[in-house]
Amino acid sequence: MRTKIDAFELAARPMGIWDKQWFLLSAGDFAAKKFNSMTVSWGSLGVIWGKPFAMCVVRPQRHTFTFMEQYDTFTLCVFPEKHRKMLDVLGTKSGRQMDKINASGLTPEAATSVASPVYAEAELAIECKKIHFQDFDPKNFIAPYIAPCYNNDYHRMYFGEIVAVTGTDAYRVRA
Repeated sequence: MRTKIDAFELAARPMGIWDKQWFLLSAGDFAAKKFNSMTVSWGSLGVIWGKPFAMCVVRPQRHTFTFMEQYDTFTLCVFPEKHRKMLDVLGTKSGRQMDKINASGLTPEAATSVASPVYAEAELAIECKKIHFQDFDPKNFIAPYIAPCYNNDYHRMYFGEIVAVTGTDAYRVRA
């Protein structure tokens, strides 16, 4: 069961989550039943402009990009390993062609502070209000391994102020 956690008291292994466990990014309006979700494995958590933040990247051709552009909130959820196949569905199928959320078997539900949904099965839910976006510019790539990641389909970075966090005790700093 998830309970409220202060963002500055969040105990997480962000690199491990982004790289191995993945976040499920959701944007839209749960109450209006207008939202989409996709797995993401590139991003960051930290502090910027004096606020806790989450940053994720989305390519413009992804269906979720439309929702990220249209709505001012997003959520990032983490799931136990037993939900990996469901996350695969949400990361490889498009909400344009099918009801992938229903196909995943996961249960969207209202977040505590934002319009975007979280998921009942999540062990961690981070709720964000967008504060900045920036498009990747290939002329600014310095490391040679970056350009081969693209075929002129550059990500947009979204920074969100973390306004609420709920999680299991495993994500709570212990005194």
